Amino acid sequence: MRKTLLLLSAAALLAASACARDPAPADATAQPGATAAADPAEDALSYAEPGKVTTTALALDLALDFDQRTIAGTATYTLDWLDDAATELVLDTRDLTIESVEGEGADGSWQPLQYTLADADSLLGSKLTIEAPERNASIRVAYRTSPEASGLQWLTPAMTEGGKQPFMFSQSQQIHARSWVPLQDTPSVRFTYTAHVTAPADAMVLMSADNDPQAERDGDYSFEMPQPIPSYLLAIAAGDLVFEPISARSGVWAEPAMVSRAAAEFADTEKMIEVTEQLYGPYRWERYDMLVLPPSFPYGGMENPRISFITPTVIVGDKSLVSLIAHELAHSWSGNLVTFSTPKDAWLNEGVTSYVENRIIEELYGKELADMEFVIARNALSAGLEDMPEQARALAIRPDVRVAAGDPLTEVAYDKGAWFLEFLEERFGREAFDPFLRGYFDHFAFQSIPTTTFIAYAQEHLLDKHPGKVTREELEEWIYGTTIPDSAPEIVSAPLQAVDDARAAWLADGTLPPRSATDAWSTQEWLHFLDGMPQTLTQEQMAALDAAYEFTGTRNGEVAMRWYPLAVRSGYDVVNDDMAAFMQRVGRRKLIMPIYHALVQAPEGLAFAKDVFAKARPGYHPITTGSVEAAIAAAEGVEIPQVAQ
Repeated sequence: MRKTLLLLSAAALLAASACARDPAPADATAQPGATAAADPAEDALSYAEPGKVTTTALALDLALDFDQRTIAGTATYTLDWLDDAATELVLDTRDLTIESVEGEGADGSWQPLQYTLADADSLLGSKLTIEAPERNASIRVAYRTSPEASGLQWLTPAMTEGGKQPFMFSQSQQIHARSWVPLQDTPSVRFTYTAHVTAPADAMVLMSADNDPQAERDGDYSFEMPQPIPSYLLAIAAGDLVFEPISARSGVWAEPAMVSRAAAEFADTEKMIEVTEQLYGPYRWERYDMLVLPPSFPYGGMENPRISFITPTVIVGDKSLVSLIAHELAHSWSGNLVTFSTPKDAWLNEGVTSYVENRIIEELYGKELADMEFVIARNALSAGLEDMPEQARALAIRPDVRVAAGDPLTEVAYDKGAWFLEFLEERFGREAFDPFLRGYFDHFAFQSIPTTTFIAYAQEHLLDKHPGKVTREELEEWIYGTTIPDSAPEIVSAPLQAVDDARAAWLADGTLPPRSATDAWSTQEWLHFLDGMPQTLTQEQMAALDAAYEFTGTRNGEVAMRWYPLAVRSGYDVVNDDMAAFMQRVGRRKLIMPIYHALVQAPEGLAFAKDVFAKARPGYHPITTGSVEAAIAAAEGVEIPQVAQ
């Protein structure tokens, strides 16, 4: 996933960013004792033992109950027993009620199997151990979810766009799939899946599978995902949803009141697909659709294969935020097609995707926009790097280093990862680097790999083929080092330099940039203008900016997430009503958490934050709720158990 930066050029839009790029807070701490061994293939966030037995196919038979806010049914696993001595299947669960477990015998009959559900860990959930002395080829688990499942949100009609029907959606990344399906919840395991889902007749159900744009809404749905995916890409949604096409292979699902606006906003999606195919090979997932979720969705977007889940906060009527789609689409190559195998290797998803995203932007909208995105992302990374734990500054963790299960996913995976690939592009030239990256996607298609595999492939297919360009030491400095190497490419953006000059002039003598200049500013330039402000301004300065540019009450979430924290730090309480309304309307963590973090720094702000949270909480996703609770608890000096973000 990725946070959304935005941008609106005079003639086009886009910037860069998107997918669940809204990373976990950099100050997350590890659950004591929850560490991975020094095995590069071992996942610190999973109990599963895929080296012994692995799931190759999953069959779901589920019933959605909106009144009880639960999903109930069965999950059937087709298994490949890899270890001749293995007689147990270990699955990840969180807050699931396990009703029965059965194994299929050689004669096709199903027999009960013994199982143990361990006590819950606040971060990892409960380990489900199934005894399988006959090493069954298929095992079936009957279960029921909790109404508080961390990977599901159930919305009342009043919390939707249309206000008539309830809504439900999932968010499985990073480790929330286990809260609605018991499974080997690790990206190192890939499986195909089928699903039969029943729901109220007025609810359209969609999954990260073969959704039919012409499907009849009848409460009975079947799905198939023939390409193997990791568990975090398992997705489901249900509600008052209709479809509007963009092209023959792409379109938008949304509530009726939203669908036409969304289709207009995302009209360039087919062009993005075509550009990416020209650069990196065919799109291998058949369709690329988008589902616009209610504002409570905690991320900018989620790259579920065939149907990206998208926040409505990017639909502002001027296409200035739809660069998010470029990032989610890019994941169809980097992340969904070639996947990181453990939390140590997140940059293989997010860093490569952020680089591909930037290339899409350049191809469609020009180098000036791509350069602005580069500069803004790298500035933010450089500013935040010093406050991160040393290990979190590295792209990947060396195989011999233990990883705490709670280690956060930060901007490093995204922005330092993209910067690293830009370094390789600069050294080797696009005439060599583009074929390398395309070959990488082809070679590892539908596989999950660790960083060590990437290094070996780059050594053979890039460094050795073009000697003298990059040394192995430079490669490893980028990947395992905890600073930005001196070899990092420097990009200069003339439009952003002009913004710097305008800001400096205003701070020096109070002279606002002329309207003839600011009327032509892209959204990126406005973001850069706010990003460069001092930590606090005087009341007079805040009032002057507000009068000139009407930041208070903005419908642009990217502007709001910068303006409101600045207002809080500056004591400019004129914004309070509009700020509270924004925090209650939007549940996307990336946009509201900076405001909460600013508020809780002072007693009066903490009280304000708690009051807003009490009103907003019913509409927040469990992931967002956990983040806000953690911020408030930290401000009050209260320790709370770590939960998955």
